[in-house]
Amino acid sequence: MATRKKVLVTGAKGTLGTDLVARIKTTRKYDLVAVDIEEMDITRLSDVKNTFLQHRPDVVIHCAAYTNVDRAENERELAMAINSEGTKHVAFFCRELGAEMIYISTDYVFDGLKQTPYLETDRTHPINVYGASKLAGEEHVAVLLEKYKICRTSWLCGIHGRNFIYSILQAVAEGRPLSVVNDQIGRPTFTFDLADALLWLLEKPEYGIFHITNSGFCSWYEFAQKIIQLAGIKGVAVRPITSEQFRSLAQRPPYSVLENRRLEQLRFRPLPRWEESLREFLARKAALEQSGVPPVVARRGTSK
Repeated sequence: MATRKKVLVTGAKGTLGTDLVARIKTTRKYDLVAVDIEEMDITRLSDVKNTFLQHRPDVVIHCAAYTNVDRAENERELAMAINSEGTKHVAFFCRELGAEMIYISTDYVFDGLKQTPYLETDRTHPINVYGASKLAGEEHVAVLLEKYKICRTSWLCGIHGRNFIYSILQAVAEGRPLSVVNDQIGRPTFTFDLADALLWLLEKPEYGIFHITNSGFCSWYEFAQKIIQLAGIKGVAVRPITSEQFRSLAQRPPYSVLENRRLEQLRFRPLPRWEESLREFLARKAALEQSGVPPVVARRGTSK
């Protein structure tokens, strides 16, 4: 009888981590260790060492991250401590124990100037602190390990966490005017879909960099319009504006569509179109609300 793999998930209470932990439990194929900052602060080398020596995982799915893109511009040291040095700590002990590592990264490692979908082999060039910190994490993983999977995703939305969908719905509920940028193009990706893809990839003896997103693409403005439409909200207009008009602290890539080329080569069935998964997201949200369970878990990070 084959020994079950022990899978350690960091950031287990985060947006992706929550769905990933739930998905792993339903498979009944792995011994799961779910940790968050209370159990293991990845910026503390001693925390990481103690956790690894206690549990001795076979695979680590590293979801823990600093994700507040705008705040990172003023908190560069903290963003780097978590996304770069914290990831380095995790990768180091993966090497020491011979564990494989799956690292969740971002489309923001690119500058958005290509104007055609980014491949895993394209040159990286982040234009904000968040992207630079995640790229630094990628580099630590690639230097320290041979068996690693760097999984870049984009515009992540999950039921359990802050995200663009909740921001739009909250603005509508409060009667605030909606002005959304229409010159940033990307691929909304949903955590329940990404979790499925990660578990599929976990079983494959393939390593390196992978792009994993839902299918299709849109602007934030088009995304907002579709949220309102599928939520059945009437009489609410969304005003398109430019990134310059929005004036966020962090510069964002104008085009960050990721091409899932390596998954295609492995004959992975593409994830659903983002519109289909948005519909599923809203259905899940409604079901949770009807059950009396609040769908949003407050986290330190926020969506992009």
